[in-house]
Amino acid sequence: MEIWIATGNQGKLKEIKSLLEKSYPNIKTFSLQDMKSFTPPPENGKTFEENARIKTKSFFASTNDKWVIGEDSGLEVDGLQGMPGIFSARYAGDHARDIENTSKVLKMLNLRSPANRKAQFRCVLMAYNPEGKEFLFEGILRGEIAKDMRGTNGFGYDNIFIPEGFQKTLAELSPMEKNKISHRAQAISKFIELFNSQA
Repeated sequence: MEIWIATGNQGKLKEIKSLLEKSYPNIKTFSLQDMKSFTPPPENGKTFEENARIKTKSFFASTNDKWVIGEDSGLEVDGLQGMPGIFSARYAGDHARDIENTSKVLKMLNLRSPANRKAQFRCVLMAYNPEGKEFLFEGILRGEIAKDMRGTNGFGYDNIFIPEGFQKTLAELSPMEKNKISHRAQAISKFIELFNSQA
């Protein structure tokens, strides 16, 4: 049993592999690093769904009809009119580091809407089965933006996002705790239901 994961983001890859291995301990997972001749196309879609389709469909074409999943996800802040959204990975610039992106969110929110800190993480996951049929799944985690960075677990915006019902940021939760509630975990769980019915 094998699944190819269309991502080069090491944080996302680690998280997705952990979620899949929880349901399938003997599963073999492969990623962009295992496809030496593959060059990822530019993710120039206007929505999470378009970007997820761009990366996953192109990767599927190079895998000799294997199960392939890929996703696009990001942070949507109510007080910033949904930004950074699809620009989450490059909010502070094309090659911005996580700390630069999170710092910009905190700065912009304090400037524009310090009282409205509601936000959500959104994950749109695309899957292709060996016959090339496309499936789409979504996961959303509501919460709010913390006033400063807290925690060292996770990646991306985890250290400024407090999930609903929690006092801690995602980066202060253990990986096990995060994987029970995260937007990516929700989407992967829906994919696993499909995979169980078709594998």
